[in-house]
Formats: sequence, C-alpha cells, structure tokens
Amino acid sequence: MTRSVQALAYARPSSLESTASGRLLGLETAGGLTPRGAEAHPRFFAGFLASPQIAARGLLAVADVAVARYHQRARPGSLDPVVTGNGDRLRFESFSGCGGVYARLDVLDEGLGGTETGHGTTNVDVNDPLREALSRMTGDDPMHLRVGPDEMAVTTLGGSVVEKRVPLPDRWLRGFAEAQVASARFDLRAELTGAEAVRFLRGLPRSQGRGRAPLWVVQAGRTLRPTTRPGAGAVCLPGPDRLIALERVLRFATGLRVYGPVPDGLATPSAWEVTLPGMRLTLTLSPDPARGFSGEGGVLEALATDEAAADAELIAVLLAWEPRIDPADLAEQSGLAADRVRAALTRLGTAGRVGYDVADATYFHRELPYDADRAERHNPRLVSARRLVSEEAVTLDGELATVVSGEQHYRVREADGVLSCTCTWWTDYRGRRGPCKHALAVRMARRGVVVRAAS
Repeated sequence: MTRSVQALAYARPSSLESTASGRLLGLETAGGLTPRGAEAHPRFFAGFLASPQIAARGLLAVADVAVARYHQRARPGSLDPVVTGNGDRLRFESFSGCGGVYARLDVLDEGLGGTETGHGTTNVDVNDPLREALSRMTGDDPMHLRVGPDEMAVTTLGGSVVEKRVPLPDRWLRGFAEAQVASARFDLRAELTGAEAVRFLRGLPRSQGRGRAPLWVVQAGRTLRPTTRPGAGAVCLPGPDRLIALERVLRFATGLRVYGPVPDGLATPSAWEVTLPGMRLTLTLSPDPARGFSGEGGVLEALATDEAAADAELIAVLLAWEPRIDPADLAEQSGLAADRVRAALTRLGTAGRVGYDVADATYFHRELPYDADRAERHNPRLVSARRLVSEEAVTLDGELATVVSGEQHYRVREADGVLSCTCTWWTDYRGRRGPCKHALAVRMARRGVVVRAAS
C-alpha cells in the first residue's frame, strides 16, 4: 500500500479547561486553507455551544472513527479530524484507518447559538488527554468553544510546539472521494424516533461473522426489521459493529435516518444519521467490512476525461466554502452542461475539495490539505488504463473494441453508453465497482486519444 506522511503542526495541544464563566474547549488548528489563502493556524469559531455535552460526545465519536480499524484491528491508524467552517455550521470529519467508515459531525447554526463561523478547512488536534477530559464531562454547564488560536496567541505565535507526523495511505485519500460519489446516489430509506433509534441500535449484533451474507434492514412501522433479502426499500448494513461510534450520542438522539441506494441484490454502502439537538452525526459504511471505499471505482469515469480536468478548474473558482452547492447554479455560472458539472464535482472530490451531505442532498465545499492530483496518480485501474492507451493496445471497431493486455485479448462492448468486458473483473462485479481498466482505456480512446485504426 502506497503511503506518505502528513505533518501536522499545532501551536499547542487542544484542551478542556474550567474557567469562572464555565468550560473552555480550545481546539487547536494545523495548516489549512481559507478565503485569504493558506494559514498556519486558521481561526474558525469562538462562541458558546447550545448543547456542550452533546457536542463533546459527537466530537469523541468522530475521533473514535479516526483511530479505528474495523478490519484487521491489529494495525492501528490515526489521523486528527478535519474541520470545515461553512459560515453557518462547523463540520468535523474523519475516516477510519481501514478506509471503510466515514464519519461527520455537523454542528448546525442552532447548535452554535447562532454565532457565525469562519470559512476554510484544517485539521484539529484531538489528543488523548483531551479525549479523557471530554469523556468525563457531565451536565450541561456553559461551554465556550474556540476553533483556532485565541486572539493573544494569534499575535504571539513564534513557532509550532506540537508536531504530529501521521501515515497517509493512498487508499484513505481515495476513500474520501469514493464515499462522496456513493453518497450522492443515496435516498432516505427509513426514519425512526429517538426512542426507537436507541432500541434498534442497541439491539444490533456486535459482529457480522466471516463469510456470512450482509445484514439488511427495512422499515416496519415505527422500527427497522432485519432481513436477509434486499427487497424494495431495504438498506444494507454491512458490519453492524461499525456503528459502535454512534453509541457516544445515543442518549441524546432525537431520531435516526437511514440512507442508501436502490438495492440491486448485492451488498451496497449506506449512511446512518443520528439527529441531535442542533447537530447531526453521520456514519457512512462501505459495502463490506473487509473492503474500504478506495476500490469502489465510482470516480473513474470522471477522472478518465480530459475535459473534466479543465471543467474542475473552472468550477473550483466558483466555490466559496458554501454549505450547499447548487449544481444548477454552477451550470448557469460556468456555462457547462449539468452532466459536466457533476463530473467536475466528482473530480474535485478526489482532491477532497467537495463532500456530499445526504441530509441536505447536496454537495458542500471544503479544502482538504492534500495533493490535488495524488489520488488520481495512484489509482491502479486509471494508471493501467492510461498505460494501455499509450501503448496503443486499444483497437476500435464500431461498438466493439479489442484491448491487448499481455498475452490476452479482451473484447469491450458498448450498449446504451455502458461498457462491458470479457475480463475477470467485469465477470465478478458487472460494473458495480466501476469500470475495469480495459473499459476505461476504451473510454479514453473514444474521447480522442490516438489509437491505431481498426482493420
């Protein structure tokens, strides 16, 4: 697995302190991007939280996912959560070390007491002493939240005193993009009250068991009923133990919303959103506990086009850390067709520049501090497809194409805009995990890459 190291530098450790006016939760920030450009320690928020204890528990849940590996637990992973200020809310995000669970806590306008936030994205320090202090919090005494250095620290910062160096697997970066693409296909499938949500989640099995078929659930009256068959309205719950982070906030839950795609008979990703006073905590699960989001292939079609790269540059200029991105508005401003705007947003997602909010059914702007082209450069199928095109291994013949890979010849057929292939990958997944490298190479060839003429 390809890895790099991300260096996070904080002015001091985050902490929870008691003051004469209540508690002070100071979350320190690392380098990030804002409308003013790159900043070493951006400051996004300073104000009192409407529900301090709930916010503390929600932040702990996001931190739990950041340090978790739900598959092959012996290999720990850890990355400080990402925070984005969108003007009317704060979003705290993390990804599990195994790449199969994406977590996000949205602290909405009412949860922030109506105080506006800054705009931008950075990492926040969530260290072990802070986790212990947040875990011990009881009651709802007033708590002042500060995201970024205080005013005095802003003027006196002379250098970083806390540094963290964390491994950053390429599959983890690709997972952010794939989770966003998968979520954009979700619809609301079920909704429970707070009491029913607690009853259902606490009654789930702790593990799925190796080799067993995935669990499905379907709304039955006021609750959810487990089922082994993905019928109409069913939602896949692959690895129910991966929802354990939700237990942090269950006692405060006002409801549960479950999202997923139209079931097609095979395991699918799903999103589980606990609604809280002034907040939402959402966990998005990959289709299989042993399989992260990075290999799902939902972004490959967008990455395989040259026009998507140029379109993404144009769309990026129009983004302004909005909490809700309207593709129709972007199409009008840019002059691009709606499908090209969606492809551009997908491409921006591979660089962490947009995410998707299933509750609002819309994209939102953020700027993860990663190399914008890295996820694309290290995507194995995309790299292989480009190599096949450069080696002139693709021969086009109307709706058919032949791709030579090693000693094998693969036939790729197009029907209604969908490519199929005679390779093992296509036989196994039938396009459910994106196109194979041969189909990608054919798609590139049809879009203008020079190939030898068919005889």
